[in-house]
Amino acid sequence: MWTTSLPLIAILRGVTPDEVLGHAGALVDAGFDTIEVPLNSPDWALSVRRLADAFGDRVLVGAGTVLRESDVDALLAAGGRLMVTPNTRPAVIAHAVACGLQVAAGFATASEAFDALDAGAQALKLFPATTYGPGHVKALRAVLPPVPLFAVGGITPDNLSDYLRAGCTGAGLGGDLYRPGQDPARTAALARGFVAAWRAAT
Repeated sequence: MWTTSLPLIAILRGVTPDEVLGHAGALVDAGFDTIEVPLNSPDWALSVRRLADAFGDRVLVGAGTVLRESDVDALLAAGGRLMVTPNTRPAVIAHAVACGLQVAAGFATASEAFDALDAGAQALKLFPATTYGPGHVKALRAVLPPVPLFAVGGITPDNLSDYLRAGCTGAGLGGDLYRPGQDPARTAALARGFVAAWRAAT
């Protein structure tokens, strides 16, 4: 069971600490309640801290592109509650779960999915989703337990419904929602488009 009302993860890759609250406010106003700051963003831990302080009571705040156990510790120290990975590293997943974090573990194959679940991941992230397509999701759902499954990588308002119909719980939204340097008003408009697509598909 996913823990937020809207199973769409806003990925703010490249956002700066000075910009993050403006974009987060636009996302929350549009209905988003999960925000991820990837670790390859400038001073990502400060952005997570500011998000957690400002929105932590109503938004699941976390970090993505988490690759090492030390990253998990830094995320926890910054006040994050969600860890998202691009790959399947059981030791990192198990460490994050032991720390009490919600984990969406990146995978591509059935073997990786089951390794992630065995390590304690509460959700799975098919990445990059458009490389594999909705057919891959449908085939995986035949063997996976009923855990939250997110499509990430190339998801747009136009193809979101294809992945939901195939068996995805939701999606992680990157460059089609936020690009570094864009105005919060642009983020707000794109966020509303994704929410509308979600509602139309469900």
